[in-house]
Amino acid sequence: MISFISSGVCSRTQYARERVIPAVENIKLKYYTVDVVSAQYYNNRRPVRYIEFSVVPIPLRTAVVLGYIAYLYNTVVNGGRQMAVDRSRTLCPVAAVIVLLLQTLLIQPLTEASAGHCRLACSLRDEIAGYRPIVDRVLSYVQDQKGYKGKTWAALSEFTDTFGSRLAGTPNLENSIDYMLNRLRTTNLDNVHAERVVFTGWQRRKEFARLVSPRVKNLAMLGLGGSVSTVPEGIRAEVVVVTSFDDLLNKSSEVNGKIVVYNQPFVSYGETVKYRSKGASEASKYGAVATLIRSITPFSLNTPHAGQQDYSDGVKKIPTACITVEDAELLNRMYNRGSKLEIFLKMDSKFFANATSRNTVAEIKGSTDPDKIVLVSGHLDSWDVGQGAMDDGGGAFISWNSLAVLKNFGLRPKRTIRCLLWTAEEEGYIGAYAYLKSHISELEKFNLVIESDEGTFQPYGIAFHGSDTSACIMAEVAKLFDSINATTMQSTKDNVGSDIEVFENMNIPGLSLLNRNEKYFWYHHTEADTMAVEDPDSLDLNTAMFAVISYIIADLSVELPKS
Repeated sequence: MISFISSGVCSRTQYARERVIPAVENIKLKYYTVDVVSAQYYNNRRPVRYIEFSVVPIPLRTAVVLGYIAYLYNTVVNGGRQMAVDRSRTLCPVAAVIVLLLQTLLIQPLTEASAGHCRLACSLRDEIAGYRPIVDRVLSYVQDQKGYKGKTWAALSEFTDTFGSRLAGTPNLENSIDYMLNRLRTTNLDNVHAERVVFTGWQRRKEFARLVSPRVKNLAMLGLGGSVSTVPEGIRAEVVVVTSFDDLLNKSSEVNGKIVVYNQPFVSYGETVKYRSKGASEASKYGAVATLIRSITPFSLNTPHAGQQDYSDGVKKIPTACITVEDAELLNRMYNRGSKLEIFLKMDSKFFANATSRNTVAEIKGSTDPDKIVLVSGHLDSWDVGQGAMDDGGGAFISWNSLAVLKNFGLRPKRTIRCLLWTAEEEGYIGAYAYLKSHISELEKFNLVIESDEGTFQPYGIAFHGSDTSACIMAEVAKLFDSINATTMQSTKDNVGSDIEVFENMNIPGLSLLNRNEKYFWYHHTEADTMAVEDPDSLDLNTAMFAVISYIIADLSVELPKS
């Protein structure tokens, strides 16, 4: 806080020591305040008026100018009453302004940061640390049998047991959205409503794959999202097995008229998913009639994994499906021994234009700055296998339950916390793009976007994408979770969410929780995605962290600086 004090007050009094000197010493702050107040200081029992600027984001040079104006104002107002005061003391405010100006030009700000090095103002660190009692109360509440313990898991299990899988464009998803709207209203959250989304839907029908030569074996498979059908009688064709796109190129002369089987090794989801996304288009360039792609997972119990794929422009669309790791490796071994492999494939899928769904919205309206927004989110839709408990029922339910926890405590931050339950995420962030398009004029009002879409296992910290200074602020927030060993702070230049990626690409800071999700891709997009994957205690802690992080950022005296 910087105070420019009128003549007669800027002396070696306790006030000067507490206000002026610390202000000069901490001049390197990048942001100063706009909060202008009028107050009085009693010097020798005589009231002296001054104007004070406290810390909110404005450029330092602006603060210097405002401070000098305040000094002139104070001099004029108090001059008549302070003529008897030692005139030498009137030089103190001027000196303070000069020091401010020189340090502005010569010294880097304290709230600026570089990779691996944080320089935040002590006042901001103290402000964040001041939320510890709230953090402790919330954490205790979600772990107390008489509080909120187990309620997120209970709500999620009821939801998934009732609706199961929720493919975008199906009545099942829309019924589940109606259910959620009613649940959010009964929780007494603010501004509960849905926003319509229109898109082209896709739905699998009957599908079947079988190795027919040199022996007969049924192949567990799932058609990939957006795949075209085979001809009604199906396809029987010889097989070429490849392990990479480079291998496909090397064997390109052998591909025409055949089914290409991809047996690529799993490196990471981000690296390996390209085979699911583009495998059909790449093989089609060389005349393949269909593709079967090893499921994108590091571990398998003969479970095929679904997922979206996209055809490239200018290539023939061919049927494509995923098969299990076990079958992909079997076909690869047989192919390498020189066996002539033949597969029969039959797939039937349906496209429907002008499908409709809805994004689901609920809020805790901000107390003083309700137009500013901190977003928490997960997606309600899922693939048409399993129950969508992990992907992403857990993420959706910690999001809205975090608002319920804050509501139960009567905690209302300065800015609005908005919960958004996305639709049609699995088909390519359709709900998120639709929301961005209809709210583009509000983009500058979003301070932070948060999402859970990589599991709700035991949390151990924060993954953050934003400016270095914002990352330093979030590192201070992470320290508050030491009681649950969740203080790890991972700052990255990459996006940290799926749906929120559309906001992160527009320079809005993004955040997700780090959690012990090493087994996430074991269950991802499979029949195994059920409530058996979810742990009640982990859901409680994820709910608490979402609640506390969103509350602190929505309530801080400063907004997260953008890049």
